[in-house]
Amino acid sequence: MQFEVWAPLTDRVALRLNGAAYEMSPDPAGPGREGWWTVEAPAADGDRYGFVLGGRSAADDADPADDPDDTAPVRPDPRARRLPDGPDGLGAVVDLDALRPTAESPRVPLQDAVLYEMHVGTFTPEGTFDAAAARLPHLTALGVTHVELMPVCPFPGRHGWGYDGVAPWAVHEPYGGPAGLARFVDAAHTAGLGVVLDVVHNHLGPSGNHLPAFGPYFTDAHHTPWGAAVNLDAPGSDEVRAYFLGSALAWLRDYRIDGLRLDAVHALVDGRALTFLEELAAAVDELAAETGRPLFLIAESDRCDPRTTTPRATGGLGLHAQWNDDFHHALHCALTGESQAYYADFAEAPLAALAKTLNRAFFHDGTWSSFRGRSHGRPVDRRRTSAHRFVGYTQTHDQIGNRALGDRLSASLSPGLLACAATVALTGPFVPMLFMGEEWGAGTPWQYFTDHPDPELAEAVRTGRRREFAAHGWKAEEIPDPQDPATRDRSRLDWDEPAREPHARLLAWYRTLVALRRTHPDLRDPDLAAVRVAFDEARRWVTFRRGDLRIAVNLSAEPATVALGRNGVRVLASWEPLEHPGPDGRVHLPGESAVVLGP
Repeated sequence: MQFEVWAPLTDRVALRLNGAAYEMSPDPAGPGREGWWTVEAPAADGDRYGFVLGGRSAADDADPADDPDDTAPVRPDPRARRLPDGPDGLGAVVDLDALRPTAESPRVPLQDAVLYEMHVGTFTPEGTFDAAAARLPHLTALGVTHVELMPVCPFPGRHGWGYDGVAPWAVHEPYGGPAGLARFVDAAHTAGLGVVLDVVHNHLGPSGNHLPAFGPYFTDAHHTPWGAAVNLDAPGSDEVRAYFLGSALAWLRDYRIDGLRLDAVHALVDGRALTFLEELAAAVDELAAETGRPLFLIAESDRCDPRTTTPRATGGLGLHAQWNDDFHHALHCALTGESQAYYADFAEAPLAALAKTLNRAFFHDGTWSSFRGRSHGRPVDRRRTSAHRFVGYTQTHDQIGNRALGDRLSASLSPGLLACAATVALTGPFVPMLFMGEEWGAGTPWQYFTDHPDPELAEAVRTGRRREFAAHGWKAEEIPDPQDPATRDRSRLDWDEPAREPHARLLAWYRTLVALRRTHPDLRDPDLAAVRVAFDEARRWVTFRRGDLRIAVNLSAEPATVALGRNGVRVLASWEPLEHPGPDGRVHLPGESAVVLGP
């Protein structure tokens, strides 16, 4: 088996494999392979290995483990597919052919998708891929098309959100490792579900990151909220870009994952003419054409810039979709009345903001942002931009977990208002996404939790989070301790809830809405300009048209009479019992209710 590693910062590299040492040689391939080291060694699935950088020749000591003077650390392979003992342990050889999923991908294009965001560690009490796979019948009954897994790369400790990952080619061992992920993808495909994976290219976690020892993976030329930036444009960046691009393609190729969600692409500092994101999008499109599978990339971006998803041929980055936080913020303010932090931009007239996002995608399209203290965003060209370029949602891991108590909408809203929120998201023009448990109004919070083995880092995270919320009036003792196992335990879904009221009724409503989206093409119409919206800010109702369908939502506790502008429509679905509109085309909506009407 050939082992190779990019280590341009040293003049010697040795492979340590099952206790034996093998001196590595510079790659003889020539130009384009500078800094690469290779060696052939016998190895099988599960064999442990790592690299020693610098120091004396491995040939000087056939068994360095027996030499007390040999203190050079054995570092895990940056491209290790498995780290059985965590980020600081040795890598393990993985036979990819033996674990590659065999079930066919359902090949559902993004424009027809209903996404379901899942955190493997809290989706079930066990917190494993296999336990999550056992719950897939719930998702098929719900009607979603894709499971969107939060990051599964290794991170220190057992429990965490996954955004502190440090090994972008590997799979977190407590979840089930590479074999567990392969089984999950196979089970999902067998059930007719696609799989999307959340990946992080903008930073690595604060503990267990060995990349700086190997090469210039980071640069001090740019800084991010996490410190030095990933090196996408400084000397050595060709190989760094290839490292992250190769990791992304490996998920799609080797595990047959159907799409990737790219974390915080606005934090990818990249001054090159051909950006990393364009390069990645082109490579994914090429792989999709090669395999015949509809692969896609979904960006998280706070720029409100339609060029993120504009095709490369017309000057954009060419990503396939982006999360639309503006839609979320407007809907959240309309539902809750909150006005803190970034919600301040939407709170003055939330229904007007919601109406704008429903047919123009972004609220901030060059408008003033009081939160940022400047103008923000760029208009969407509705003639050329499909609504399917945007993902819409009422809740996400960020929008719940980054709250002080990790409280869901269900902690403060009535089932009726939760039903209204679902109606707007699932009948609106964007590709809808649900956050796990949302579909039944889960009573469990989803809080920020970590499991850092380093006590200094653990204390820094604990005090940092409490300090962050102290600035907003919270007392330290009110903020859940991220390191307390109880914080993670509280965040696990309670699978007894869906069978109880009011959860069962809300779950039935979600299933009804998802089914309507699947059976009525008007709800998947990509034309933003065709969405017609009316609203009454004071009376708190909003209506919008999707082709021949009419959707009306009353957020007020008081009944509302709404003019739909036509008669001859019938009730397709309603949260509360509702009479058909009269000959004047008016519908009488009970308080905190929603209705979908069609011909």
